Amino acid sequence: MTSCSALHGGCPSDYVAVSIAIFSMILLLVRSSFPFLIRNVPSAKGSAFWIPAIQVIASFNFLLGIVMAGNFVKYKKNHWWLSCYVWAVWVEGPLGFGLLMSCRIAQAFHLYYAFVKRRLPPIRSHFFLPLIVLPWIAGAAIVQMKKPLNYRCHLGTFWITIAICLHTSYIVVLVIFTGAIRHIEFRFDELKDLWQGILVSASLIGLWVSAYILNEVHDDISWLQVTSRFLLLTTASILVLVFFSISISQPLLTQIGFIKREPLEFKTMCQALGIPDSGLLLRRDQAVVIDPNEPLDKLLTDKKFRQSFKAFADSCLAGESVHFFEEVHELGKIPIDDPVRRIYMARHIINKYIIAGAAMEVNISHRCRQAILNTTDITHPDLFTDALNELIQLMKTNLAKDYWSSMYFINLKDETRARSNSHETEQMSGGYSYSPRLSCVQAIDDPFHHDHFSCDSSQDVPDPYP
Repeated sequence: MTSCSALHGGCPSDYVAVSIAIFSMILLLVRSSFPFLIRNVPSAKGSAFWIPAIQVIASFNFLLGIVMAGNFVKYKKNHWWLSCYVWAVWVEGPLGFGLLMSCRIAQAFHLYYAFVKRRLPPIRSHFFLPLIVLPWIAGAAIVQMKKPLNYRCHLGTFWITIAICLHTSYIVVLVIFTGAIRHIEFRFDELKDLWQGILVSASLIGLWVSAYILNEVHDDISWLQVTSRFLLLTTASILVLVFFSISISQPLLTQIGFIKREPLEFKTMCQALGIPDSGLLLRRDQAVVIDPNEPLDKLLTDKKFRQSFKAFADSCLAGESVHFFEEVHELGKIPIDDPVRRIYMARHIINKYIIAGAAMEVNISHRCRQAILNTTDITHPDLFTDALNELIQLMKTNLAKDYWSSMYFINLKDETRARSNSHETEQMSGGYSYSPRLSCVQAIDDPFHHDHFSCDSSQDVPDPYP
């Protein structure tokens, strides 16, 4: 047992703990990249992408810092970058656990402003996140200057107490934000993931603190050193797996099964929120007449025309305006007295079309864009009205004239004509009632595709109209 002391490392239990840490990181990487690599889901832009990405990096730093500072593997500290202050103070602290907790607090902060304040956060994530990590950086700088670590990378009781208080304060802040949004009826797993992360992490951190204290204070008992550092790394490995959550930043990804082979259950946000199907709900026996003289915004409310026009716009690499119109059209179907679903849809539209560098950023004026981003109520029914007006004018100028002479419109006219003829045939044959006369309608004209008697059948059918 002497050769397996905390000073030298390299014990069998140490390698088992390192293997658990490596396995947990592999699972974390698979879990975070699975929707994008396997399901080919487009990656989000802005904080919705890089906050989960930073969580993965912080988790790796946290585990690597514990391995290097805890002497789990045998190596000689001949260089400054192998010192305890690099790994235990900076990598494990501000760049590890501190950054991991800060990302989760930033996500809870976003949820609080969106669903409680009903507006976008006043501070962008790339400013807010460094502010939260700042106490960790300040603490690491103080430890670097005071140099309280001994040759075993151990701290005294005073510094251990400060470290525990710093860890606990971040959990308390996360509990405060989560408690402020606990009354919101979320449609996805955001609140569950927050509480699960808090409860499990608090339990694991309590266990981790016990191991930490044993490892730092009782440094003269070899077997206790080996056991406590094994427990330290194992609990940290579990913590990073449980703590990671993508539902807060990209809720639609929670609809993708990890083991299931089925395709994405909900392909769009409007489907995930239970919004009725796009387009005007016309009766089956009504024929839609497309009149080019009608206003474009009125024509776009029809599903068939919008699909045709969107396909044409996509072929011109200018389809983002039509996609934006479609999703705002869906937003309008959500009642005003259903703010939660309106917030989900509005955030989705803003992240996809409005913010700078969005996946389908629309070409609107700076004034209009800032009015949306700085709104005090993201559930307002006229939030996107000005943007729609600008984009409709843009579509009229750049797309509409070419569309009327395109094959997309010709195909739509042919389809509309065929549906109109089918409707007239149905009326001439007495509507939808089944009769021997209806059996003479060819299957291509029959909207119900029923199996009918053949017109030249040898069976005698009495004529109802002698």
